[in-house]
Amino acid sequence: MRDVRDALMVARNTDGKLVRRPLSPHLQVHRWPISMALSILHRASGCALGVGTLLMTWWLVAAAQSEEAFATAQKFMGHPFGRLLLFGWTVALFFHFCSGIRHLWMDSGRGFEKAEYDRSAWAVVGATVVLTVGTWIIALAFG
Repeated sequence: MRDVRDALMVARNTDGKLVRRPLSPHLQVHRWPISMALSILHRASGCALGVGTLLMTWWLVAAAQSEEAFATAQKFMGHPFGRLLLFGWTVALFFHFCSGIRHLWMDSGRGFEKAEYDRSAWAVVGATVVLTVGTWIIALAFG
């Protein structure tokens, strides 16, 4: 049995040299490419948008219901935890939006070269940061 395992752990690198490799690579062995991280985050941000939308719906329903209900919702939104939730919802909203635009662009058949793929991925991250920070600067300045 040991000989079979040893044989399975042998592979060739790009130069053709024999190297030993693990049977089950883990996160410590491989570096996450930006495209994989964005794919996972796109799904997670979609889930976060669903939860955040429930929070925003509560705020709107409270506004329509009564002054007391709206005051309660406003108090929660103004609390540091409520602001943190709103900030996270804003990040998820802009990330999902920018990532969706990137996917639409790629659906046209463009952007699949490695350099373009990585550049567009980092552009999504940069646009998310700029849009989120800009929105919160404006909201806090006029709020």
